Amino acid sequence: MAAYNKFNQFVQDLATKVHNLNSDTLKIALTNTAPAATNAILSDITEIGAGNGYTTGGLTATFSSGAQTSGTYKLVLADVTFTASGGSFNTFRYAVLYNATQTTPNKPLICWFDYGAAVTLTSGNSFTVDLDQANGLFTLG
Repeated sequence: MAAYNKFNQFVQDLATKVHNLNSDTLKIALTNTAPAATNAILSDITEIGAGNGYTTGGLTATFSSGAQTSGTYKLVLADVTFTASGGSFNTFRYAVLYNATQTTPNKPLICWFDYGAAVTLTSGNSFTVDLDQANGLFTLG
C-alpha cells in the first residue's frame, strides 16, 4: 500500500469549516512531481497532462461512509481506478486527494499517496488507488 501523507493546511481547513467530508466532491489527481506538506490548493500541484483516458482534475473518490464511533470519526471512500485508453498516461508517482467542491480556497488539498516509484500506465491497463475500505482513508479522534 502507498504511503499516506496529509497536507498541513488540511488541519486548519477542518477547523475553519472549509471541508464537509460527508458531502463535498473529493477527487484524486495524479502527479509525477513530489507534493510538499506545505502545498495548500490544487494549483500548487503539477498534475500530469490530460489524454489517453486521464482527465485534468482526475477522478471522483466516491463517498462510502463518514461517521463517528466512541468519539472517533472514520472517512471511507471507494477506491479510484484510472484506465489508460488509446495510449499511455504520462508517468506518475503520486495520487493527490483534494476537495473539488470548495472554491474559497480553490480546490483545497487533503492528502497524497506516494507509490515509491514512477508508474507507467499503458493503454488498456488500469491503476487503482486503494483508499482502505476496512480502516478508512483516515480517522479523527
